[in-house]
Amino acid sequence: MLQSISRILFGQICKKDCPYLRCMNRIDRIREFLASNPRDNFLRHALALEYIKAGDTAGARELFEAILTESPDYVGSYYHLAKLLEQLGEQTLAIEWYEKGMAAAKAAKDQHSYNELQAAYEDLVY
Repeated sequence: MLQSISRILFGQICKKDCPYLRCMNRIDRIREFLASNPRDNFLRHALALEYIKAGDTAGARELFEAILTESPDYVGSYYHLAKLLEQLGEQTLAIEWYEKGMAAAKAAKDQHSYNELQAAYEDLVY
């Protein structure tokens, strides 16, 4: 099911006989899925990324913060929240989120995410 949702969200499938899906933009599609699964972190994360693309940094920030407050083990959102905070000129907060993310990645034994967070952290701090 997750693969099907992912393909629909990111436009990899679109049946000609389904004009509703064809006409909806990604944000609308994700919101529709969220209506039945409001706490789905994958969907909320995807929506936050779409908000960034659309220029809605406040909406993206709110979603990332909600995800990480409710699910601090959702490692993928730390990097994106911290990068967003950097872009908004909130370096101190970005550093805090990078540090929290590195701790979460370490606890999850996710070396790849840890390395990405650490590199971004070091680029900002040093």
